[in-house]
Amino acid sequence: MAKQVGGTLDGVLHALSDPTRRQVVERLAQGPATTSELARPFDMALPSFTQHLHVLERSGLVTSDKQGRVRTYRLAPEPLEHLDSWLAAQRARWTRRLDQLDSLLYDLKEQQR
Repeated sequence: MAKQVGGTLDGVLHALSDPTRRQVVERLAQGPATTSELARPFDMALPSFTQHLHVLERSGLVTSDKQGRVRTYRLAPEPLEHLDSWLAAQRARWTRRLDQLDSLLYDLKEQQR
């Protein structure tokens, strides 16, 4: 798969495969948030939740900075843009294939007439 800024497409897909991590990405789309703000809606221990944040950070989907004891996370849009480009290429490939199939079926139907 194609290499991208901040990691591989595989890493991004892995990170987004978990519903908790998808919810974190959706929350960060609204703006930066601290670890505790991100963890608040989830019914899990903080160490378990921070593992989700580490996966997101390793994938390149989020960045963080620490001031004192507070770590703030931000969404990094580049990996999502790369994913969108990859998905668009796949969608275009399948659209072409379906158009070819449609054309073939139309021709077969015309030959039967």
